[in-house]
Amino acid sequence: MNAKHPDPKIEFLRQAMSRRGFLGAMGAAGASAALAACGTGGGTSGQTQPSGDSGDNKTIVWANWTLYLDYDEESRTFPSLAAFEEESGYTVEYREDIEDNVTFNGKVAPQLANGQNIGYDLVTPTDWLVAEWIAKGYAAEIDAANVPNKTNILPNLNDVTFDPGRKYSLTWQSGFGGLAWNKERVPNGLKTIDDLWAPELKGKVVVLSEMRDTIGLIMMSQGVAIDEPFTSEQFNAALAVLEQQVDSGQVKQVKGNSYKEDLINEQAWAAIGWSGDIFQINAEEGDKWEFALPDTGGTLWSDNLLIPKTASNKAGAEALMDYYYRPDVAAQVAAYVNYVCPVQGAQEEMQKIDPELAKSEWIFPTEAILNNSQVFRPLTPEEQAEYAEAFGRVIQG
Repeated sequence: MNAKHPDPKIEFLRQAMSRRGFLGAMGAAGASAALAACGTGGGTSGQTQPSGDSGDNKTIVWANWTLYLDYDEESRTFPSLAAFEEESGYTVEYREDIEDNVTFNGKVAPQLANGQNIGYDLVTPTDWLVAEWIAKGYAAEIDAANVPNKTNILPNLNDVTFDPGRKYSLTWQSGFGGLAWNKERVPNGLKTIDDLWAPELKGKVVVLSEMRDTIGLIMMSQGVAIDEPFTSEQFNAALAVLEQQVDSGQVKQVKGNSYKEDLINEQAWAAIGWSGDIFQINAEEGDKWEFALPDTGGTLWSDNLLIPKTASNKAGAEALMDYYYRPDVAAQVAAYVNYVCPVQGAQEEMQKIDPELAKSEWIFPTEAILNNSQVFRPLTPEEQAEYAEAFGRVIQG
């Protein structure tokens, strides 16, 4: 990654807001239910609630998104996590419980507000939600002595506005929102957002339930710089496009993290999706899909490791954070998830794992990729409420 970039419009390493952007606590329904829980042995179920107290101080419960940690199909384990367990003596209950920020926050925020244990020792929300939790006192301050590797964070990620000096959080991964498509079904590919509205794709398009990505990309296609001040009229113009495509049946689904399943089962041939997801399903399901930023640019986002104030095993969570900030471990994860790696030294370690991936512009972005990307600007509380309510009405149909 290029850690020095003078253009404030692409300073996502300082201001990155969200692939899982703000739907808002007001009025916006979440997408499909959170995906299943799984421990280090893998597997899924319909269970979405955390297992409870990890008060034995040897168990760490971690809530994350799907396809967001190195996984071995043959052994049905997460190799880096298994190595941590063997090395540290901790047991990690790893749960893919985050479908989008809003549904996850809605599930746990009431308990946090009451000072109750939410059953997780470590969570992985996007910047905007991290900012909210810090402001409300829901986040535990990191004991730097327990996380010496936190100094490996890329310099421009260390002093983000929502957490200067990273007292409460560490970046897990960053990435891009853009266009994805089935190469066989869409042989000519996609170059613009408007390409999604082609008649031959009617009923075969899925878009993200994350407002900042879906509406952000449409706004960018209309010539709006989403990382600069924009008006409600400009937001609503983009929302009107989405509403038309949803009402007409062009867009079949508006989904959170589970949009990938629509691509895999070919319920959808094209999508507004997230970079690393597409590379992962290609690796797991065959090289069937392509991902690209639209000609008018893609969105940028970051997710973060954060310890809830009510965590039962704070020391264990800090040990886990420290482990994943080792450059060799960060490279191992990045080689699987294919998102932007936040750890200094990981690119050099990636050379040992896969020299081609060490050159990946999606893991270690080039100047050109950064120049074609924008961060959805921070919203005022009034804008958040207004935009989230309007977006929620559209995606709920």
